[in-house]
Amino acid sequence: MRFSRWTMCAAALLGIGGVLSMPARAADDSVNQQLLNAARSGDTGAVEAALNQGAVIDSRNRIGDTPLITACKKGSTALARTLIDHGANVRQADVAGITPLMAAAYGGDTETVGLLLSHGADTGAQDRVGKTAMEYAAGQGNTASVKLLLDAGMDVNRRYKNDLTALMWAAGYDRAETVKLLLARGADPSLRDNRGMTAMDIAAQTHSGQVSALLSPH
Repeated sequence: MRFSRWTMCAAALLGIGGVLSMPARAADDSVNQQLLNAARSGDTGAVEAALNQGAVIDSRNRIGDTPLITACKKGSTALARTLIDHGANVRQADVAGITPLMAAAYGGDTETVGLLLSHGADTGAQDRVGKTAMEYAAGQGNTASVKLLLDAGMDVNRRYKNDLTALMWAAGYDRAETVKLLLARGADPSLRDNRGMTAMDIAAQTHSGQVSALLSPH
């Protein structure tokens, strides 16, 4: 099985869907809809207005995105902070299992990643295809986010689905700077996935020239 077949299109999992709200119990649907619309447009003032009218902070659209997930997908730290200050659940996932932390890590929004981690985001949460925030960050080459996740206590040699490590994810997409960081933090290039492939093997398979040069023996 090729490395690329172990991934599902992240854009599909992380895409922002429509804004049809799911039924809410604690507030009128129209107010919840106003909140979802305001989050989608990045309008912090409108978000606060909807909340002041009784909107449920963790209202969800048709793909299960809360306003906080939407803010993280948009890379809006200010909006994310406002929502968290109003009690947004930093661990609430959408229907695909995408959490706010995964969305921020995928987008390389380091400030928001730090904000979420400081408020108890779950670094080990997995989406429906078994990916974590670390895998999204490493695969995208978001080195600063990878560093924050490591600083939060994630094991640099942790095995993810199919026994892939963060180093293997970075290698497969030729993320040289991320690979340098992981190696500096103790990533083991000799580890093998469930096909028996090392990070170097994966880099060669995916024609990742920069990482191949970094990992090749001298």
